[in-house]
Amino acid sequence: MNAAPPDRDTIAERLRLDKMETVICAVPDIWGRLVGKRVTTESFLKTALGSEGLHGSLYLFVVDMDMDPRPGYAVSNWASGFSDFRLVPDVSTLRTLPWLPATAIVVCDAYAEDSDELVEVAPRTILRRQIEAGRAAGVTFKFASELEFYLYRNAPADAWQRQYQGLEPLSYYRSDYHILQSTKDDWIISKIRNGMNAAGIEVEFSKSEWGLGQQEVNLRYTHVLEMADRHLLYKNGVKEIAALNGLTATFMAKPSMDDIGSSFHAHVSLWDETGSRSLMHDAQAPGRMSEVFRTFLGGLLENSHQLAWMSAPNVNSYKRFQSSSFAPTAIAWGEDNRTCGFRVVGEHESLRVENRIPGADANPYLVYAAMMMAGLYGMREKIDCGPAHAGNAYEDRALATIPVTLHDAVEAFERSPLAVAGLGHDVHAHLANFARQELLAFERETVTDWERVRYFERA
Repeated sequence: MNAAPPDRDTIAERLRLDKMETVICAVPDIWGRLVGKRVTTESFLKTALGSEGLHGSLYLFVVDMDMDPRPGYAVSNWASGFSDFRLVPDVSTLRTLPWLPATAIVVCDAYAEDSDELVEVAPRTILRRQIEAGRAAGVTFKFASELEFYLYRNAPADAWQRQYQGLEPLSYYRSDYHILQSTKDDWIISKIRNGMNAAGIEVEFSKSEWGLGQQEVNLRYTHVLEMADRHLLYKNGVKEIAALNGLTATFMAKPSMDDIGSSFHAHVSLWDETGSRSLMHDAQAPGRMSEVFRTFLGGLLENSHQLAWMSAPNVNSYKRFQSSSFAPTAIAWGEDNRTCGFRVVGEHESLRVENRIPGADANPYLVYAAMMMAGLYGMREKIDCGPAHAGNAYEDRALATIPVTLHDAVEAFERSPLAVAGLGHDVHAHLANFARQELLAFERETVTDWERVRYFERA
């Protein structure tokens, strides 16, 4: 099922007809993972949709990748006892997962335990606030995600035991766009395409990518919240389908310095309040770009440096930004120019901007929220995007650049007046602490393999 109706009896009937036994109730966390609980169909109807409701610990929004709570958060901490929040199903997202037996999933919003207030630091809430800001400005947003990932022939437990060293990629030579290699890979990629389409996560196409074992599967555009949900369900689903077939998938931004990074190209277009008329195209304007489009893009250009952390959230993210790598280093826009951070493509109602800065490791709710926040600022302040960049943006030293390390990005985000104003002081402080804690974990609490090889004997 693609979307559940609001009526509980109709939902129950649909689950019965589809012979569902399990419903996964999940919220997106700040890492961009799905976290939550599995319940029986009966319990979903009685509890999750009933007066008792479903509950989880707010600690889910303050933990690191290893699920250890970190210090410095106001929303949940040891002093407050890590109180609960409510997982409230958004029944419009309820869908079956064809790759799991008799299983459905529903994306939930995070609500306060004792009120009808949303948890403000939850990524889905953060995106909802920017949707509201867009509505106040008279615009709606549609997005599409292009995601790249790597597939390895090793099962996940084996890959973990190897500490992800010496894994065997699905392909053994460069095969970007190659039909022969994609035929070899299609035994697994077709399962991903067909599974996603059957789950109501529409796939436009798939192709083999440049890296060894690298794949690209693109999702068709839709309204922004639905797209973010689909993005996360797709990403989780790829990992599940790969694991069920004895493979390991990674969306790590740069799994090896010898291979190209994995990107998350975010395509955005602005529409009227009803979502029926694109506001991007103006046949009489330079480059066919309307004033709405030009000022929205101007806001993206002006604010991308200070908001970069929302598109590149961890230490590894910044290894992807390499010259002549198809991952951008310059904050510039061009017409169908893949050397720029922003690429304008399409025509008429398909005219849009592609943001090439985010990596596949980024949280789509935060990426989309950052783009909307920056673009709406540009519209308010009438910031024109200026002329398109012609030529190789990697070689133009006059262009503004993306931060080169997580340290630089965290400092820029902490100082960002737009992030404070657009997110609100409390949410900005929460995200800034989240970013700072990850940086501290790497800089102060970790000894890397590189350090051992370099210094163990020879220092």
